[in-house]
Amino acid sequence: MENGVKVLIIEDEPHALMGLAELISGWGYRTQTARDGIEGWEKALAWEPAIVVTDLKMPRLDGMGLLARLAEGGTGLDGNLAVVVLTAMGSIEQAVDAMKLGAYDFLQKPVDSTRLRTILANATRQRETAIQLEVARRRLRESGVLGALVGSSRAMREIFALIEQIAPSSVPVLITGESGTGKELVARTLHDLSPRKSRPFVAVNCAAIPETLIESEIFGHEKGSFTGAAERRAGCFELASGGTLLLDEVGEMPIGTQAKLLRVLEERKLRRLGARTEQEVDVRVLAATNRDPNLAVAQGHLRADLFYRLNVFNIHMPPLREHMEDLPAMTDAMVNEMNQKHGRRVSGVAPSMLERMMEYNWPGNARELRNSIERAVILCPEGSPLDVGHLPPGFGKTQPPAEPNAGPGVVPVHVGATVDEAERLLILRTLEATGQNKTRAAEILGVSLKTLHNKLKMYGSARESPAA
Repeated sequence: MENGVKVLIIEDEPHALMGLAELISGWGYRTQTARDGIEGWEKALAWEPAIVVTDLKMPRLDGMGLLARLAEGGTGLDGNLAVVVLTAMGSIEQAVDAMKLGAYDFLQKPVDSTRLRTILANATRQRETAIQLEVARRRLRESGVLGALVGSSRAMREIFALIEQIAPSSVPVLITGESGTGKELVARTLHDLSPRKSRPFVAVNCAAIPETLIESEIFGHEKGSFTGAAERRAGCFELASGGTLLLDEVGEMPIGTQAKLLRVLEERKLRRLGARTEQEVDVRVLAATNRDPNLAVAQGHLRADLFYRLNVFNIHMPPLREHMEDLPAMTDAMVNEMNQKHGRRVSGVAPSMLERMMEYNWPGNARELRNSIERAVILCPEGSPLDVGHLPPGFGKTQPPAEPNAGPGVVPVHVGATVDEAERLLILRTLEATGQNKTRAAEILGVSLKTLHNKLKMYGSARESPAA
């Protein structure tokens, strides 16, 4: 039966060329032929086939040269073009090299017709699947959705375009933005759109691991390498083998560990703690931080050489307050998600609640929005829309303007106070405002929970000091 798929056959031996054309045409494919690489290249540009079946040994331009040309971008050829290489006995090494250059498959001569038919059918199905996936992605982009990310504002469209451009590669990416803006969602989307999507995605929060354990967590350790190491343990790099590793809050990683991480990134080898030998690693590393990375480098929290190594591409996630036009779509997506998660049937969001949310500046960004929507979905009666009454108590209420150095929401700082004193007052006042909720205070202050704990520990030591 005619399937309409175009197959270009390139072979310099006339009888073999005629036989292949008759065979493949008989299976319902549309065929054209060429007798060397140059003629094949010209016909490929003019006819735009879906599949190319080519010999390796040919005059003027051999199969390897043709494959290299077909793989070049900007030729106008279908990006899903499949190239099947025909090779004589004893040329398997060349066929393997062709696979490395992007060939879909190879077949030894004399050609096994059953095997060739299976390869062509598989290539056709893969191409159709890739095209369908691209159409689906295009529709999602047009509706403001890419993976778990939602938004049709200019800022989000630019982020979507950059993600799609760099996802297929293995280059490091540094994802920046305030706490709660969706940096991990960006990382997961990069992974899901990459050739590594079938391999593990591992995320580790560098701020949440004690300094004494972070190297073991990331690089792994051998039995007996330190006190308490009762058995060998694989680190995050090994767990993410072939896949993607996200180092969240990389600016909180100890400087010594940063140096070891840089070496792994540059040499693609790691050594477990206590191990005598190194092992190869194949992992794409993504990093995220809520700090300004340039400031972190200047302050000595982030090594400059590691920053440059990670910052091959930078994706900056804007705070929610800077793209509020995306809030309605984000809210709808989160309501659907929470309905599925909790087995609920909430019917959208009432205009009054949406208006109230649009007036709020969301210091906790998308994470705070998600938490608010989850709470509201749980409280809302089945079949009803979310309403203002389902928001947290006191949500969105603004404080009246206060006199300087007085009143709620104002941190009194006297002239002559040091920066450390002002920082201490800001942290303690934020904790008071959140009812001593350290996680919420850290989100508002834009620091990691580990940093907040370290600051509070330092303040406690200062109070205990005789000089305090």
